[in-house]
Amino acid sequence: MISVARLAILVGVAGLIPFIACAAALFAMPQYSVSLLGYFYLYSAGILAFMAGIYWPIAMQLDNRCYPLSPLVTMLLSQVFFVAAGIGLLLSTPAQIVLYTVAYLGLYVTDARWMRVYWPAWYLRMRMVLTLVAVTCQLTVGAWFFLLHSSQGV
Repeated sequence: MISVARLAILVGVAGLIPFIACAAALFAMPQYSVSLLGYFYLYSAGILAFMAGIYWPIAMQLDNRCYPLSPLVTMLLSQVFFVAAGIGLLLSTPAQIVLYTVAYLGLYVTDARWMRVYWPAWYLRMRMVLTLVAVTCQLTVGAWFFLLHSSQGV
């Protein structure tokens, strides 16, 4: 039987495949850039919203205790990241790059700073690696976008 930690790591790594594939495909198949960018940011928003949703079950277990954050603050943090995910879909590509990069880093910092008491020891190590890869893909897409537009003189 597979352990929960190993399963989470496998699923987490599998979840990186669309990030990596889209970022690489932009360089390999630029003729599909509109579709690839759309999918990349839709996936970015979906994963960010999914990750933000984990705070609700934590908040419901707090029963008005304030350790380390109150249930209200915990739920509001979830909503901030969820709303950011949706807003990102309405922005231009340069703004999306910034928003999703900051949001993914912010989500990790939130986990590491305030939510660490709820996670097993291996979780934050896994999250750090997954976050770094997702952010690297955001920055890679950003580099592709800026290289494309600087070469076109736009």
